[in-house]
Amino acid sequence: MIVIINPNSTVSMTDAMVETAKKVAHDAPVVGWTSTKGPPAIQGEQDGQAAVPPLLELVKKAEEEGAKAIIIGCFDDTGLNAARSLASCPVIGIGQAAYHLASLYGARFSVVTTLDVSVPILIENIQSYGLERNLGRVRASGVPVLALEDDRENATHRVKMEIRAALNEDHIDSVVLGCAGMVHIVDDADDLSIKLIDGVHAAVKLASTF
Repeated sequence: MIVIINPNSTVSMTDAMVETAKKVAHDAPVVGWTSTKGPPAIQGEQDGQAAVPPLLELVKKAEEEGAKAIIIGCFDDTGLNAARSLASCPVIGIGQAAYHLASLYGARFSVVTTLDVSVPILIENIQSYGLERNLGRVRASGVPVLALEDDRENATHRVKMEIRAALNEDHIDSVVLGCAGMVHIVDDADDLSIKLIDGVHAAVKLASTF
């Protein structure tokens, strides 16, 4: 069983991740759990810190129920190291999975995320994973996380504009979508001439190998 834990309390985002996961998980069973005690969205360090304690409660539950792999469904990789200390199975952050996959597609990638407040966190994560040489730029689209749910058409348009800017300016081989709420953009990318990498796809494919 692959358990996707959404550290925020937005159930629709959990459902979207599970829907995507089931398309790429082959025969592996996938379940999604929402951290009902977490913030509605994780935008910056303060939200991330608030999300960790209830997230870890769900990690313990997944461990007790015999999870084959646990996926932390937040692109900030919220609480990832702490979660790994509690679980005997692999714990995969969707950010880390996406960065490593991007590095296999070419020498350089850029990240298109939501708000400016997330940029320092993502840069720090990429540096900690030893992939800073592969990074073109972390770009904020100016789209709040929940707008990807509540105002999808407009939010998607703004994200795509930033992807095109990355393609034109960053000298890159791929673009990493820097929010779990962007998962739908991979299937709506016929008008984009660059490889898009979504962390949910990447993490589930990796989890399916265990």
